[in-house]
Amino acid sequence: MKIKYLLIILVLVALAIYLNRAYAHIYSAINQAGLITPDTIGTYVVGNSNSPAKLTYVALGDSLTAGVGVSQYEQAYPYLLAQKIANNQAKVTLKNLGVSGFKTENLINSSLESTIAAKPDIITLLIGINDLHGNVAKKDFQKNYQQILQELAAKTTAKIYVIGLPQIGSNQLLWPPYNYYFRRQTKNFNEIIQQLTSQYKLTYVDLETPTTSLLKNDGLYYSTDLFHPGITGHELWAQIIYDDFNK
Repeated sequence: MKIKYLLIILVLVALAIYLNRAYAHIYSAINQAGLITPDTIGTYVVGNSNSPAKLTYVALGDSLTAGVGVSQYEQAYPYLLAQKIANNQAKVTLKNLGVSGFKTENLINSSLESTIAAKPDIITLLIGINDLHGNVAKKDFQKNYQQILQELAAKTTAKIYVIGLPQIGSNQLLWPPYNYYFRRQTKNFNEIIQQLTSQYKLTYVDLETPTTSLLKNDGLYYSTDLFHPGITGHELWAQIIYDDFNK
């Protein structure tokens, strides 16, 4: 019996060590990649600067919106989206308010006032990945997200596109069981986002479904940290969001 209990203890210890190492591996790999935010300007004029058709587009979010994963901000999805909107027939002023590391609480405290003051015609909102990975309670995430949508809907006249969280992080980065855990958490957080988007009668952009099928395409979809999207990933996101513009 003593040998049996000893084996059980050894298995449990080995499992605990593996789970600890697998979890640490995620953030160690991201940090070691040393990716930086390529945005150094914050405001970009895209399209035909002489066009009488003028739009202001504010992109809200975290490192995904700030363009971490590409070397130039012009390769990031908000800039690519602004180009598609302008289509050389309009002047689009893009204000990038994405900040690496932002959670919903940070966005409330640092970006809402600037967004409202910009009097945007278009807003895209992609926030929540850091809440999810930072173990923010779902009730707190829901409260924060509701405040964001409530203020944007009440204090701007913009067309607001609420972007669901992508399934992100390659299988090389997220070892079992964390790949399954974070996939499930993404679905749970997106259910909250969808419910609030519907409540405020805004446009929901489904980024989860199309990115689920790309989880294994590490070399094509991801940047070097296997978490943030690379050029191909940002191009895909821009097209998905733009397709919702035309629905």
